[in-house]
Amino acid sequence: MTALPVIVGMGGINAAGRTSFHQGYRRIVLDSLDSKARHETFLGLATLMNLVKLEQGKLVDQQGQLIEQSDIESKFGKQIIEGTLIRKIEKNHFDVDATPWQQKMTLSVSNDQKIVFETRARDLPQPVPASWQVEQLEGKKVKVTIAADLEIKHNSTRDNPIKAAGQLPTGFDPAVMYNSRYQPRGLQATIFAATDAIRSTGLDWQQIMNSVQPDQIGTYSASVAGQVNDEGFGGLIRSRQQGERVSTKQLALGLNTMSTDFINAYVTGNVGTTFTTSGACATFLYNLRAAVNDIQAGRTRVAVVASSECALTPEIIEGFGNMSALANEEGLKRLDNTDVVDHRRTSRPFGENCGFTIGEGAQVAILMDDALALSLGADIMGAIPDVYVNADGVKKSITAPGPGNYITMAKSVALASSILGQESVQKRSFILAHGSSTPQNRVTESLIYHRLAQTFAIDNWKVAAPKAYVGHTIAPASGDQLAMALGVFSHNIMPGVTTIDKVADDVHSEYLDIRTEHYKCDEMDIAFINSKGFGGNNATATVISPLVTMQMLSKRHGEQVMNAYLQANKSIKSAQVKYQQQADLGHYELIYRFGDGMIDENDIIITDKAMQIPGFEKTIALSQSNPYQDMF
Repeated sequence: MTALPVIVGMGGINAAGRTSFHQGYRRIVLDSLDSKARHETFLGLATLMNLVKLEQGKLVDQQGQLIEQSDIESKFGKQIIEGTLIRKIEKNHFDVDATPWQQKMTLSVSNDQKIVFETRARDLPQPVPASWQVEQLEGKKVKVTIAADLEIKHNSTRDNPIKAAGQLPTGFDPAVMYNSRYQPRGLQATIFAATDAIRSTGLDWQQIMNSVQPDQIGTYSASVAGQVNDEGFGGLIRSRQQGERVSTKQLALGLNTMSTDFINAYVTGNVGTTFTTSGACATFLYNLRAAVNDIQAGRTRVAVVASSECALTPEIIEGFGNMSALANEEGLKRLDNTDVVDHRRTSRPFGENCGFTIGEGAQVAILMDDALALSLGADIMGAIPDVYVNADGVKKSITAPGPGNYITMAKSVALASSILGQESVQKRSFILAHGSSTPQNRVTESLIYHRLAQTFAIDNWKVAAPKAYVGHTIAPASGDQLAMALGVFSHNIMPGVTTIDKVADDVHSEYLDIRTEHYKCDEMDIAFINSKGFGGNNATATVISPLVTMQMLSKRHGEQVMNAYLQANKSIKSAQVKYQQQADLGHYELIYRFGDGMIDENDIIITDKAMQIPGFEKTIALSQSNPYQDMF
């Protein structure tokens, strides 16, 4: 009997807001929410953006004035809407209208004059150029005379052709929520996302740890670029070129494994599996696949699956921009026949577009095997029976799409059909598309869906595209897609692609349902999370709805187990409601266990059959059987 990996919690942060309890999804479909959900969403975003806070049990604004929850939309609604989703890059990242760079300049002598200047002796270049005449002065200074041309670089600015991104909500700053110790932004976001995910489960983490062997917990996470801010690789690479020193932390904190390491070391205290793999835009799904496979094999019973990327730097944006991958000002003006770009509509999946819009974020999902989830009374948000990964074969351009995504999508649809039947796939499935917003993607990805729809007799196959709202967050992008899928399962509102006027003429849309407005939908059974990454990194996950998952669990485990589960689940739901209320009021209480609960290796007890690790109730069993008995 194969264990079924089920989702028991999800948290994170992106341009739409907090992931837990579907806040980010709700922001996207804001105008389709009922009054209660809309008020909750505005409250949660207002506190997240530090527009409102709770003081002595009452809500106050930044000036300390009392405000009622019902008045938040009227007072701050416009500011909240403008400070979320894709928008013009804000100056806490860099100034897109005056982006700093080093401009080369050649200084030439005129009228037979020489270039003469004074400086500190210690500031002379090594070695001193042969054309420089150096005269010692008092006070450790020197006079330099140059009879030749002098090439220098000086600080300058330029107008950046790329001006929009899916940034974390304006005013949200994870650095001030815990003792962040000058950590890169991506790792700060990871701490927030991991805390949000764990608290969203309604379970006590220590209880989870005590329910399984210590080596049956795993963390699976990565970023793609690593930490490219000044505190990480960005500072490491730039420091000496800017006349500064490299710090002791920049190399280590820049590594793309650090989101995994930070979750283990500072959030969960995990001593089990630690796993990092990168697959460009499919990175979250790559790590999800490893977790799903380990749960199915029985190696892991609790999995923390994550990805983070906060790479809104001039260098990364210029790199993507020079590949003609990003939507730029010129292209957008040409598309809209205007001189003024709407920076809210730069990402246009399956419409007339000219490139993707980069984003930042972190996403974390908590998975368990079905038996453990039921025994703990965990709230089950869905199940993931498998994730498929395939390459593209021989290529010309390493960044071009290829046939691998045909394989991953076909396998995922076939799996769903074999588990739930063709009618479920045909009538109650939908796609969370990669939908990057490039002209090439809209054609190639839609053709895959078109051909699969023909093969499996699917008509009006619903397609949603999160990158229209939060941008392309690179590593956690498919985590953004998973978060949207869970939101659809919960609210039965299918997000349209509202950033486009119509589906582009070259999109293969005959069998697809791509709408430009959000709309109510029936209960959905299956979501396909699809990702097409640079280099041939293709992945697709099959996600089963919570309703269908519970039906499957009832069939497997029987009435007695399910009745016990429903009883245990009551207290879990109460804990979830409590955290949602606290989070909506801005009380996140980030988990950051710096040095708290370190294991003394001298206290580890080892026998020939098991190991006892301090802080864990259960032991780690050591293998007593020979898996290769047939070879002896």
